[in-house]
Amino acid sequence: MRAAFHTLGCKVNTYETDAMEQMMRDGGYEIVPFDKGADVYIINTCSVTNMADHKSRQMLRRARKMNPNAVVVAVGCYVQADPKKAVQDTGADLVIGNNKKKDLVAILDDYLEGRKTDAVVDIGDEKAYEELELGTVTDHTRAYIKVQDGCNQFCSYCIIPYTRGRIRSRRADDVEEEIRRLAEDGIKEVVLTGIHLSSYGKDWEEEDGLLHLIERIHEIQGIERIRLGSLEPRIVTREFAEALGKLDKICPHFHLSLQSGCDAVLKRMNRHYTTGEYLRRCEILRSVFANPAITTDVIVGFPGETEEEFEQTREFLEQVKFYEMHIFKYSPRKGTRAAGMENQVLEAVKTKRSNRLLQMEKRLSDEYRKSFIGTEMTILLESILHTEEGDYMLGHSKEYVKAAYPIPKGKTEEEYSNRMVKAKAVGMLTEGIVLLKHAE
Repeated sequence: MRAAFHTLGCKVNTYETDAMEQMMRDGGYEIVPFDKGADVYIINTCSVTNMADHKSRQMLRRARKMNPNAVVVAVGCYVQADPKKAVQDTGADLVIGNNKKKDLVAILDDYLEGRKTDAVVDIGDEKAYEELELGTVTDHTRAYIKVQDGCNQFCSYCIIPYTRGRIRSRRADDVEEEIRRLAEDGIKEVVLTGIHLSSYGKDWEEEDGLLHLIERIHEIQGIERIRLGSLEPRIVTREFAEALGKLDKICPHFHLSLQSGCDAVLKRMNRHYTTGEYLRRCEILRSVFANPAITTDVIVGFPGETEEEFEQTREFLEQVKFYEMHIFKYSPRKGTRAAGMENQVLEAVKTKRSNRLLQMEKRLSDEYRKSFIGTEMTILLESILHTEEGDYMLGHSKEYVKAAYPIPKGKTEEEYSNRMVKAKAVGMLTEGIVLLKHAE
């Protein structure tokens, strides 16, 4: 039978979809592109905002229209939030919650044989990490590795603690085994991900669990880079940063969740730090690493956000000078405290504020990329770019700055793909891409 997948949402969902695809292959299913026609459609849903719910419903209905006789399976956060409503609103044949993804093949086989399994259970009391792992990856240079699930933060705008449950960490031995296998297949860079990565090991009361895991991965032969997913600011202590600074495989690319640059708004969001604390963490990173990339997320138009509070955020973002910022307009999520707060901000105001920050983001991002011109950059080459002037291999630096390396005449893409090259940055090839000089 032919099965097709579609993924919405975060990198954790992407990892889990890759793992489910592998399970389906092992179970005898043929994996086909989503738009090519399939007997089974599996949509890994997202529920972080009302818009995410809407997109999840759209994709499930689209699958039904593409093949009315297919089995349509809804998996993940949208389902976990309200399984009965998910079926009523989309007509999905099967719904599978976040702690049942590992049983996908068995649940589907039972359904096809006339037995329907209850595959959404209360995740709130789940204490065991659901073991999913990658057999292979389509990207031959970089692999996302899920090491943690769940969240205990309960930010006032977020539904995730209810759809993902409490924090649960993956056994370090299992993480190491998976990465060793991927390294043997040629993977050079791993990206550690989780719903709340900074909590890794806290469910075992291991205070430095994430650091200890990173140190173990650092010893794996073949892995040349370790990149971290989103971190909470408070994990960045002097001791943590200096310990990372001693590991030459660590990428100096740190995504620190911010959400607002105004203390009053952070308090309403139930974020557990102040802007002063956040700034000190950035200063620690910049004192340990040379020109690190610091990226973040920002929500504009949170309930009650005044023009003065927005200006405080804008000024704070200028002060920190991020490499990249993901700007989101606040979207009420049913079931969260923020959805019922007074003084909801008008959509037109959110759009205006978002546009101002997007303009800032572009300027700061350009400034950061250009700061590498005249320096030596080490790039992991990943893909090819054809231009009228010639062919280039594209890749990323440790800071996740995209750069282009000229392929000499007479050479092929295969000779350079998945290689590390070190070359001088001489300018910008095009917007967003640093140009490297080929070594003569």
